[in-house]
Amino acid sequence: MEDASTWNEESSGSGSSDGEEGMEMEEKVQGGKEEKGKVQGRGVYVPGQGPPPAPGEELVMDEGAYRLYHRAGTGAPCLSFDILQDSFGENRTSYPLSLLLCAGTQAESANANRLMVMKMHNLHGTKQASKEGLGSESSSDSEDDDDDEDKKPQLELAMIPHYGGINRVRVTEFGGSQIAAVWSEKGQVELYNLHQALVAVSDPQALAAFLREEQAKIKPIFSFAGHMTEGFAMDWSPKKPGTLLTGDCNKNIHLWTPKEDGSWFVDQRPFTAHASSVEDLQWSPNEASVFASCSADASVRIWDIRAAPGQACMLTTSQAHDADVNVISWNRNEPFIVSGGDDGALKIWDLRQFKKGSPVATFKQHTAPITSVEWHPTDSGVFAASGTDDQVTQWDLAVERDDTAEGEDATLASIPPQLLFVHQGENDIKELHWHPQCPGVLVTTALSGFNIFRTISV
Repeated sequence: MEDASTWNEESSGSGSSDGEEGMEMEEKVQGGKEEKGKVQGRGVYVPGQGPPPAPGEELVMDEGAYRLYHRAGTGAPCLSFDILQDSFGENRTSYPLSLLLCAGTQAESANANRLMVMKMHNLHGTKQASKEGLGSESSSDSEDDDDDEDKKPQLELAMIPHYGGINRVRVTEFGGSQIAAVWSEKGQVELYNLHQALVAVSDPQALAAFLREEQAKIKPIFSFAGHMTEGFAMDWSPKKPGTLLTGDCNKNIHLWTPKEDGSWFVDQRPFTAHASSVEDLQWSPNEASVFASCSADASVRIWDIRAAPGQACMLTTSQAHDADVNVISWNRNEPFIVSGGDDGALKIWDLRQFKKGSPVATFKQHTAPITSVEWHPTDSGVFAASGTDDQVTQWDLAVERDDTAEGEDATLASIPPQLLFVHQGENDIKELHWHPQCPGVLVTTALSGFNIFRTISV
């Protein structure tokens, strides 16, 4: 799966992160998004079902299908990002929204890369959101121009120099600070304290001081080069603060535990059972000693760190997919893991039946390798996925087909009833995350930049 986790050089562009030039947020799309979409002049277009748009036909966004939709450009593309827990409130459903992200670039030269902390704010909802009473009150026609100016989305950005492309970023709160773990393409994992950058994006004067005096001085608070090669897999424990797992392309997984002196102890004895690159890691949300892994060897494994590393693999599904297993996500409320592979399949695994080696559900809407999956943080039946076919899909396992429906379109009848929504228009989508404090809001990163959106389906 390593090829699916790196940017295509031919399409990577020449964006640089050396300054704020090219950093922007856009409020409206000119076309290209759809909810099981629309082709201008032809009606409904369903990706993977029927022919693609013909020459001269254009995919048009159905604006009524979104409660929120914004785009952001950051210069060099970002392969990975994480959403930062903030103090703006829980269960935020009214607009405008504010949110904090941490992302890492994949620039053309090693010296041009940055670890970025972003504050996106003044994110207003769509006209659909206003109809539902989620946005600000509607204005008269005479006030439209002023409203358009007031509703422009804003992006504040604090960048930390980083030598080498950043493969993956994961952030946790530890010791009163937000700590970012960064997997570098240079083969080391580094930890950064984001305090200064977060202060900077919250205040214009602090940002000016940060750029002038602090930006170039920030260094990792800890680093580990013992993997000896690059990797992508990484996850902070939700049960043991400061505890980290990292996995590399040499099939090794290392456990990090925090020490009282502010550093980390990294166990030099790796967890070894995979036969190829470790692609993703997920701690159990309920058991502090248990984690799951997936690999380019096509397997998904369950581990218990209480055992010696060489004996810690407790359960294995050796042929979970027909090819590399790229990503996994562990449900916070139910004993389910969702996996996505190079075969384009999404599979649901019930851990109570994991020994059988058979998923309880398989979905094949995507036509190319899966790049990201994540369960909804509160709705245990809902998850989202992205693929190299430039689709983001939303699913709900609780939905069942209505066998009594009459006159259903044959094309739509072939779509799994659990498929809620198809979002398109992005190029080379790499990662997605649900916002844990803004119900239904998804953020994605792609070669074409960031999308921040909420559909009418979730």
